[in-house]
Amino acid sequence: MEPIEFSLGVLAPNGLRRGRTTGSCATAAVKAALNLLLCNKQPAQMKVMLPDGAHYLIVPIQGYRWVDADTARAEVLKDGGDDPDSTHGSTIYAEVRRNATQDLCFKAGKGVGIATQPGLRVAVGEPAINPVPRLMMRQAVAEVLLEIGRSEEVGSLGFDLIIGCVQGEEIAKKTFNPRLGIVGGISILGTSGIVEPLSLASWIASIEVYVRVALGGGAKSVAYLPGKIGRQFAKEVLGLPSQRAIQIANFLGEALDFTQKALAENNSRLEVLWLAGHPGKLAKVLDGVWDTHSSKSNMAMDAVANVAAECGFEQALVEEMRQANTVEAVMERLKREPRAQELWMEIERRIAQLAHSRVPLVDRIEVRLFNLNGEAIGQDAA
Repeated sequence: MEPIEFSLGVLAPNGLRRGRTTGSCATAAVKAALNLLLCNKQPAQMKVMLPDGAHYLIVPIQGYRWVDADTARAEVLKDGGDDPDSTHGSTIYAEVRRNATQDLCFKAGKGVGIATQPGLRVAVGEPAINPVPRLMMRQAVAEVLLEIGRSEEVGSLGFDLIIGCVQGEEIAKKTFNPRLGIVGGISILGTSGIVEPLSLASWIASIEVYVRVALGGGAKSVAYLPGKIGRQFAKEVLGLPSQRAIQIANFLGEALDFTQKALAENNSRLEVLWLAGHPGKLAKVLDGVWDTHSSKSNMAMDAVANVAAECGFEQALVEEMRQANTVEAVMERLKREPRAQELWMEIERRIAQLAHSRVPLVDRIEVRLFNLNGEAIGQDAA
């Protein structure tokens, strides 16, 4: 089936405008710069395939220029839609030049950070360009070579892809990057290529609608998911239809309050409420945080370390967990610990207990934690 255009003119279900991720912007810039380098062409817009393989974006190109005789540059304006995105309105650029490696080499231009600590999605010393945007850029290079009749050279031509962001060092100060050990600028992110406007106050009103729909028809079980992690669990393990597996973004507290309110109004109870997602979000509840947006809460390493200390883990390990740059790094470190699953199960139990205090009309709350690959790390972990 031929891919179809994903139109940003179609509003999200909450009536807000979607946007382009930094990954989509960088990919469009790479494709445009390669057109200038190989064909001396400057298209006004570029077609960027999205990771789902079924859709593409049309991305306007803000500008072109030659850096030198062997390096072409293209720029894209980052449009985050109606999401409160620190990079909204910034200029993402790509400089493309030939190299002798017969491969694509990703490099950080000015304004894109470098990873300096383990536990991230990229290795130490690598530019902070996440795996999905890298795949998108690789595909974009192959597409350009195919379009100009040089498909036989895919895999044999080498290019440096230098990705940067104008004023990215200043923008990064508004993000968690300094705390994550990403120095020098922003990260190039995105798993779908699309920014969904999930972190806005107006999204809260739509969550109430979704909660009421989920609880309708005598539902016995619903699942609340802070993000996409846990969606497969809700569908394949719990067997829940899509209307009973709600993406609640950062608004766990509001979702629980809406649930209690709806149940009270209908004089009913819910047998089981599932909370499924990454501990980087859900473990913040242990610190009394119910709006888990990064602008309103600290990261969850201390909360996880506190539970580990109370469970009798060695003090040196507890301190190591506190000093980790991400919860994912804590998870990686704990893989070597025989009691890791026990710890995550205790964290699941405590999150459930705290959440239950907000929804007494729910008989039971079950929490399941997953890593970034969607693998269970607590109960039901292999």
